[in-house]
Order: sequence, then C-alpha cells, then structure tokens
Amino acid sequence: MSVLLEDGANRLEAADDTLTVVGSVDFEGAAALAEAGRHWLEGRGRGERVAFDLQGVDRVSSAAISVLLEWLRQARQASVEVVDVRLSAPLASLTEVAELDSLLPAASPAAASV
Repeated sequence: MSVLLEDGANRLEAADDTLTVVGSVDFEGAAALAEAGRHWLEGRGRGERVAFDLQGVDRVSSAAISVLLEWLRQARQASVEVVDVRLSAPLASLTEVAELDSLLPAASPAAASV
C-alpha cells in the first residue's frame, strides 16, 4: 500500500488495483483527491481492471461523489476498466437519492460488503 495523499481530513491510498479514500471529503480537498487519483490512473495500463473503495468516507458528501465521477471519466478515457465501486452507507444513500447509482459499476454500500 502506498499513500498518495494525506491532508489531515482525507487520505488516499493505493494498493494493487484499488484506490481507497478515507476521511471527510469536502470541496476544499476534492480537487487534490481527484488529481492524485488521476495520476494513479495514468499509471495503469489499457484494459487493466481497478476498483474504487470509498467505504471510509464518513459523511454524506457530494464532493466525494464528484471525485468518484471524475475518476470514472478518467478511467474510461484511459481504457481502464472499473470493476467495483465500494461506498460507505452515507454515500450509497446519496447516490441513490441523486439517481447516480446506475452510473456506478457494481456499486456496493459498506453494509452490504460485510
């Protein structure tokens, strides 16, 4: 595992094929998270399979959803396949209310993955 970003409120880690976010993602830290994830995605090869784990995001945050959607866009552009998206229960609820859950491949709330 390597730490790609740690800014006090957020931590972004990469291990093998998974990006993991922990913290309280807000709009102050969202751009830095998106950028660090973009750099990681650029290091993946075409056709590589990756996952995004946001189970550690501890509050409902449209900023976290924005970062996730940006990573999905970047992965698609780089021909990287996102095979799993794991969300905390608050984020899963937000994506469902906003009707974004259908855009997320294999989106699964933290409660369902236990």
